[in-house]
Amino acid sequence: MSESFGSPGQIQPLSVGNVVSAAVRLYRSHLKDYFLLALKAYVWVLVPVYGWAKFYALSALISRLAFGELVNQPESISSGQRYVNSRLWQFLVTMLLMFLIGMGIGLGVVVLFVLFGLLSAFVGLGQQGNPATYILIVLLTIVVSIAAIVVVLWLLTRFYLVDVPLAIEDNVDGTSTISRSWELTQGHVWRILFISFVAFLITIPAQIVLQILSAVIQGIFLPLINNNSAIFAPILAVFILALSFSTGAIILPFWQAIKAVIYYDMRSRREGLGLQLRDREI
Repeated sequence: MSESFGSPGQIQPLSVGNVVSAAVRLYRSHLKDYFLLALKAYVWVLVPVYGWAKFYALSALISRLAFGELVNQPESISSGQRYVNSRLWQFLVTMLLMFLIGMGIGLGVVVLFVLFGLLSAFVGLGQQGNPATYILIVLLTIVVSIAAIVVVLWLLTRFYLVDVPLAIEDNVDGTSTISRSWELTQGHVWRILFISFVAFLITIPAQIVLQILSAVIQGIFLPLINNNSAIFAPILAVFILALSFSTGAIILPFWQAIKAVIYYDMRSRREGLGLQLRDREI
């Protein structure tokens, strides 16, 4: 596998706390640059297909820039943009493939519950009036539901890094980046899930602020809309959209920094890359 950064060697694995702390420090030290990139990415969402690919590429660019900081090879935003733009259609391919994979996972879950529902109905009809049978069906439903959630989370986590190798490694395309993510995350699913859970807890305050601001804005505009909906309804929609994009642009760089640190850690563990976390604020 071609390496765009780093060199062979040995490194100690990062703890969950180190992963999150490194991501927070990266995010904090490059907040303005990452925020502007994320905001630009969200604006591109408004453009179908091409804009979605741009969103994916710009999001991955944040991870590329963060990874460059981690391995002491910082890169300018313009240089990183040229690299990810050269792979724009590969990002679109990855996005479409992941959509199909997601649809497949969802369809599999639906089929599982349909089959289980039919089996439960058949057993229930054969044991009418038997309380033990209904209790057993309820317990099995709970077990199957938990098992389905666990399997879905496991599968989604194996695809957690799909955008990062495409933004960093040379010999990776829109399809091989998916298998690359599968390779890197092997054996680390539950650890990545725990890191993601901790990161989610950190983002909760921003989500709460979004909900409060949204409620305040709607409270201000709703009386105006009742009097003149033709004018104020579009204005409210624009305010809510801008607020959503701004909040997303605050949160997205943190998640992409988390991905960059996890990617760094996974490559270190699997390939023994001689990557050293930068001492300067990281």
